[in-house]
Amino acid sequence: MSTDSRTAAKTADAPPTARPDVPARIGAPVTVLLWGGGLLLLLASVAVAVTIGPARISVPDVWSTVAAHLGFGASDLSPIRDGIIWNLRMPRTLLAAVCGAGLAVCGTVMQSLLRNPLADPFVLGVSSGASTGAVVVVVLGVGGGAVSLSAGAFVGALLSFALVLLLSHTLGGSTDRVVLSGVAAMQLFSALTSFVVMTSADAEQTRGVLFWLLGSLSGVGWSEVALCSAVLAVCLVVCLAHARTLDAFAFGQDAAAALGVNVARTRIVLLCTTALLTAALVSAAGAIGFVGLVLPHAARALTGSGHRRLLPVTALAGAIFLVWVDTLARTVLDPQEVPVGVVTALIGVPAFVLVLYRTRSTS
Repeated sequence: MSTDSRTAAKTADAPPTARPDVPARIGAPVTVLLWGGGLLLLLASVAVAVTIGPARISVPDVWSTVAAHLGFGASDLSPIRDGIIWNLRMPRTLLAAVCGAGLAVCGTVMQSLLRNPLADPFVLGVSSGASTGAVVVVVLGVGGGAVSLSAGAFVGALLSFALVLLLSHTLGGSTDRVVLSGVAAMQLFSALTSFVVMTSADAEQTRGVLFWLLGSLSGVGWSEVALCSAVLAVCLVVCLAHARTLDAFAFGQDAAAALGVNVARTRIVLLCTTALLTAALVSAAGAIGFVGLVLPHAARALTGSGHRRLLPVTALAGAIFLVWVDTLARTVLDPQEVPVGVVTALIGVPAFVLVLYRTRSTS
């Protein structure tokens, strides 16, 4: 085989998420710069985002309040301004960062695991299951008030994912069967949600549920931040522990198996991890789409396809992105709030078209 033929064969076998014009390896100083710069930018974004709103608050006010609540000195702000920062804006902004990081990480893992550059956390139907669970609790009153909307959404998300696993296993368990099972579960639970809303909800309930389904970070507290942060930390550790395995999966199941990877076990572990993380995030913030689709491609352009570098950068990029999207959503039409999912869709659809076009150009 000639040199040109071997080059063409390698290009044809390249994973759909890899870019031939991006080096597979980048130097350690560049990696540290990306991580350090991303972390500083995230901290600055959170501090500045908290100051944006009707009440006049400065960045020093934010740092003073945070330091006081963490036991480092005292704040001279009034109780009202302190409450605005600590009880209203800070939990919301931090949850936006956690949701952005988590959804971006899920998208990165799924695009490599399923070898599909258009995969995102909602391809498994988890979002639709969470929506159904939330609607059942709010509209039908399941649980008699003892079960919260978030808990119902979490249970619905897990049931949806269990259905996907059952269907994909029955159909053979290949990556395309997982995607098709996710699409089927998504349509089923979307239909169930619409049926419950149409037959049992009044106008006020319908309006509230639909707003939450489009993605909303309003009214969140520190309990949601703590829960989602803990789940994100655990799932990120699991994904980083499988970073080399994900690198092997990017070149196909056969290549991964040839390198000694237990394909079935690894796929179950990583799919369950991303489903658990997505369920936790959706139960707290509703359905926020396109973050897991767009951000992995942007991060991959900076770091290459190595997941040990890619996952942390993607998490930071997703966190920064959703912090500013949420800030825009709550201020652009003040005092009316725009659902976060609407803003991410307006940004994500053009990016989706671009990714689709590039995928078509390289196929």
